[in-house]
Amino acid sequence: MHIRVGYELIYDCPQPTPMLLSLHIHFTRASDLVVPDHLITRPSVPITAYRDSFGNWCSRIVAPKGELRLSTDAVVNDRGERDPVVPSAHQHLVPELPEETLLFLLGSRYCETDLLSEAAWALFHTAPLGWGRVQAICDFVHQHITFGYAHARATRTAWEAFNERVGVCRDFTHLAVAFCRCMNIPARYCTGYLSDIGQPPPYSPMDFAAWFEVYLGGQWHTFDARNNSPRIGRVLIARGRDAADVALTNTFGPNTLKSFQVWTHEVSGAL
Repeated sequence: MHIRVGYELIYDCPQPTPMLLSLHIHFTRASDLVVPDHLITRPSVPITAYRDSFGNWCSRIVAPKGELRLSTDAVVNDRGERDPVVPSAHQHLVPELPEETLLFLLGSRYCETDLLSEAAWALFHTAPLGWGRVQAICDFVHQHITFGYAHARATRTAWEAFNERVGVCRDFTHLAVAFCRCMNIPARYCTGYLSDIGQPPPYSPMDFAAWFEVYLGGQWHTFDARNNSPRIGRVLIARGRDAADVALTNTFGPNTLKSFQVWTHEVSGAL
């Protein structure tokens, strides 16, 4: 299966503005790129590429004064299969965990494990260890939070989402990640493209999506508290502790986001 993915972001800057961009498809999908996701800027500006501390591919630019258009239009080869479900994946005791997973047990900017630990143990201590416990967390978060773009707030934390009970996909993900960490399950935040392939209409407006991965049974597995069902055609962009680590754009100066478009859909026929 071939999936077309891309975006167009238009900013207006009253002065030259440095930007850090996390918009490239993750290096683990590099061999799947049929048409590369080159970052195109209009007007053209110098771009410096780098890898962040989590291994994500990122870019640095200085946006000129005035309007700046950032875009890409790529094609990705995908297996066309739903997210794997592995009910037998077991939970590791903390002393058995690989060192590289330990960071994802700790609290972070948007995932306050200290505030949520008591609630997490009260809610999930009877859930079966491993896959069943993570699924119980997803079931709870999926029912607990009401989704709506009108509820979006860039500063909302997992603790606030738990109490306010509204949010968008990043809020579902932050709360589920925090609960998993409280239950000693390493969990990392993911952002990327998620199509409606295999889903019945009506379809929501397309956007970048957030989901998470947990370390069970010696490997990382995908979970999605917002949709709470295996999906087809996830295309990862970046991973981190929470949304602060994988912000699509970080701007260092005043700016206005004038337009925001994302697309991801199956490509039919020859390219």
